[in-house]
Amino acid sequence: MGKSFFITGIDTDAGKTYCTAWLAKKLADQGQRVITMKFIQTGCVGHSEDIDKHRELLGTGPLPEDKEGLTAPIIFSYPASAQLAARIDGKQIDFTVIDSARAELERRYDAVLVEGAGGLMVPITDDVCTIDYVESRKLPAWLVTNSHLGSINHTLLSLEALEHRGIELEGVLYNQYYDTDPEISADTRGYIERYLMKKWPKSQIFDVPRL
Repeated sequence: MGKSFFITGIDTDAGKTYCTAWLAKKLADQGQRVITMKFIQTGCVGHSEDIDKHRELLGTGPLPEDKEGLTAPIIFSYPASAQLAARIDGKQIDFTVIDSARAELERRYDAVLVEGAGGLMVPITDDVCTIDYVESRKLPAWLVTNSHLGSINHTLLSLEALEHRGIELEGVLYNQYYDTDPEISADTRGYIERYLMKKWPKSQIFDVPRL
């Protein structure tokens, strides 16, 4: 059986999709059998655009598991939080569908990278946020961050939330796409690394280069 990791971000546009594909390639280059999965996809019909982007970036084309619906088990048409998108589509979110799809992927692969939707506190239902799902399934997390204005605040809030819930932090993926100001990006990257060394000394930080 393989192991799943949850890829979350400091906000909606942190760069989770690109960083998830980058991490998948890194693990594959180390000899692991890796597949990516979209936890819940909104704003699409029939297929996941994020999974399509993963396959494009990895150069694999669609995988059999994509065609089976295992890598994007729940898709809503409206581009909003899952709880709103589900309500607009008149559907209920069945967590057992996500869990069974992920379990099957774990059976076939060494590592399953589960990309979230938005940040940790994005509501899935009125009673469940993304962080609740990650905590209840005991999934180690990767946090995607960047040097966008406000990112240090959002990064630390996310790390505090993970610590409070007892969620294992696998590491931080620093997305260099937003590194437009050398002074700000160097300071942001340096501060986050120093914070991790003090608070999460066993975690890793990887720079994800721009395309």
